[in-house]
Amino acid sequence: MTTYPFSAYLYRLKHIKRWSLMRSTMTENVAEHSYHVALLSHLLCSIGNELYGKKLNAERAASLALFHDAPEVFTGDIPTPVKHHNEDLLANFRQIEQMGAQRLTAMAPEPLQSVYAPLIGTSVLSDEDRELHLYVKAADRIDAYLKCAWEVAAGNREFAVAKQQTEEKLAESAMPEVEYFLKHMAPAFEMTLDELTAEAGDSAHRPEVR
Repeated sequence: MTTYPFSAYLYRLKHIKRWSLMRSTMTENVAEHSYHVALLSHLLCSIGNELYGKKLNAERAASLALFHDAPEVFTGDIPTPVKHHNEDLLANFRQIEQMGAQRLTAMAPEPLQSVYAPLIGTSVLSDEDRELHLYVKAADRIDAYLKCAWEVAAGNREFAVAKQQTEEKLAESAMPEVEYFLKHMAPAFEMTLDELTAEAGDSAHRPEVR
């Protein structure tokens, strides 16, 4: 009997820790980060569709996001300051990530490899997927920003500079969906449970703000 370890390796993303160079009040792994980025990608696309008249495939974006860090099951999570230290180092890391993506895709049953190759990044992307990757990248940055905001709100100034830098990067994206999320949704992430409960009760009686 042939065994395919594709899904078993993906489950091991929960063992890959993020923010390894930073002192955190709460640890985070790549599996939960991938879920958060999938959720945020779907949300950004839905904001684009419902508020700005776009026609984005939110479900496809969520799928791309779910697998966007899958090769890290082999490479680990390389801290951004290390990865972006210089162009040569970044190019080498990109090559290693591509090798990891190819290795992981090859572990799926052959009839399924064509399904997962574009999700994991081992095939030429369609025009639609290239556009959606912009939303996945924005969602990835938003999740990093929210992590920094949580840590700073908890009194951990280790993340203060990272929060500011990530916020500046998000502003550079010039995406109305990102601006909407940061203005109307991100502030709730720094609230206590009691504050969230009160806010939820109040919001039921407010008109939609755009």
